[in-house]
Amino acid sequence: MPNKKNNRFTPLLMAICVVVGILIGTFYANHFSGNRLNIINSSSNKLNNLLHLVDAKYVDTVNVNDLVEKAIPQILAELDPHSVYIAAKDVQMANDDLRGSFSGVGIEFTIRHDTLHVQQVIHNGPAERAGLIAGDKIVMVDGKPFTGKTLTNEEAMHRLKGPKDTKVKLGIVRFGEKKIRDFVVTRGEIPTKSVTAAYMLDSKTGYIRIKNFGENTYPELLIALAKLSQQGFRNLTIDLRGNTGGYLQSAVQIANEFLPKGRLIVYTQGRKSPRQDYRSDGRGSYQKIPLVVLIDEGSASASEILAGAIQDNDRGTIIGRRSFGKGLVQEPMAFNDQSVIRLTIARYYSPSGRCIQKPYTSGDNKNYEEDLLTRYEHGEFFSQDSIKHEGPAYKTSIGRPVYGGGGITPDIFVAEDTTDVTSYYKQASVSGLIIQFAFDYTDNNRQKLSQYNSMEELSKYLTKQNIVDKFATYAEQKGLKRRNLMIQKSHKLLERYVSSRIIYNMMSEEAWMKYLNSDDPTIGETLKTFNEEKAFPAAPAKKEEKTKTAA
Repeated sequence: MPNKKNNRFTPLLMAICVVVGILIGTFYANHFSGNRLNIINSSSNKLNNLLHLVDAKYVDTVNVNDLVEKAIPQILAELDPHSVYIAAKDVQMANDDLRGSFSGVGIEFTIRHDTLHVQQVIHNGPAERAGLIAGDKIVMVDGKPFTGKTLTNEEAMHRLKGPKDTKVKLGIVRFGEKKIRDFVVTRGEIPTKSVTAAYMLDSKTGYIRIKNFGENTYPELLIALAKLSQQGFRNLTIDLRGNTGGYLQSAVQIANEFLPKGRLIVYTQGRKSPRQDYRSDGRGSYQKIPLVVLIDEGSASASEILAGAIQDNDRGTIIGRRSFGKGLVQEPMAFNDQSVIRLTIARYYSPSGRCIQKPYTSGDNKNYEEDLLTRYEHGEFFSQDSIKHEGPAYKTSIGRPVYGGGGITPDIFVAEDTTDVTSYYKQASVSGLIIQFAFDYTDNNRQKLSQYNSMEELSKYLTKQNIVDKFATYAEQKGLKRRNLMIQKSHKLLERYVSSRIIYNMMSEEAWMKYLNSDDPTIGETLKTFNEEKAFPAAPAKKEEKTKTAA
């Protein structure tokens, strides 16, 4: 049968893709930072000549550099879903979240109506020291207009970020004013937190949310643990829901904090990468505290390494839904123009020996990308019995069965609650109207909302503001037809979503998570597990052997 992939590209582009694949090795091999790529191909001269012929003889002018930039991602896509190419202009942005800091002005912003709105100002950051406040609109940068349809997140970050100690002049329109104010901001190092919440769920239970695994995640975790220690926590919940991963080493460091000496945390192995084991050193300060780890379908990579290490060593209980299933190891390799490829070189294996990578077909990423939708349609988010396990069962340290080939399956399953979901609620959520309304409401009521100093106070105030009706009126003006019966059925969901975004806009990510967790079934199951003293997994019951008696 003809290959489906061939139908998607012209013969010329395919030829160039192959040629460029060879050129990556032959032309750039000596320019990698700390890595060398050696490609031996007997046809390389022929392919190189072909590229030169295209450049010299093709009917139209060919920009070879542009062809390379377009072709490299296609080549990597033929390998696996996670080998990627990052253009030089995008490298800094791709690394900032994991680096732990970046140099900029220190604001969180959103673009609304072709204008950049300051959503939050980082405490004691450059923008706050210069006098900017949440709600300001940035309309000029260094004397040039900063509004219009060409204003994008990428353009904004390009203009606002810059080397430390450099200055940028910002033209600001403040709420209730028409005149532009000028502020000069001296750029500085802005921390990017990966531990975004640490507070007590009840008098005994500490909660820590890890957003991703970056360079500073482990020290941030230690600070969070010290904070909870001062409040007397005796149980610990680590929330990895929606955590797409990051650095392997950060996940290993965190797992080490909870495991006794000599326990296998994870190992990696590939065709050209010999097996490498990562084991605990016994220096962790929290080896015996009752522990629960929360995961869902958005938990991937390093999140799955940590969850798998805790589960396979029977160190704690995993609660939630099956994780994403990314078990491929990428190694970054830089070209001389500062662009980077992240090439898959090995696979992760949990201590029991299972690979958490879900199945994929090389060169065909469509089914892979739609896997979560397939799970949803199959009913996996609502019933544990719908989970399909790929491959054989493995055993934890005390003999509990666990499965590989598609993420980490939790010990305690919590279904997604869709009882009050209606088509109106889905449209309101997917369209972005809830987030838009929440921002406009925040902006128009900032002075009143700023009077409330805690999440609980602000939440109590919002419940009295008939916020759902105000949203429905706003959404109807934006084209979402009002459906009163559906609104009534989804009232609690709508109120929760709208209020959470207003709290996020006015306070912090921790306050936002605290509000969402206040009635979260997964958190409820977590507290139940601790209260029943079931955080440490129990060994499976042994089957009684029947004694046969000869008659």
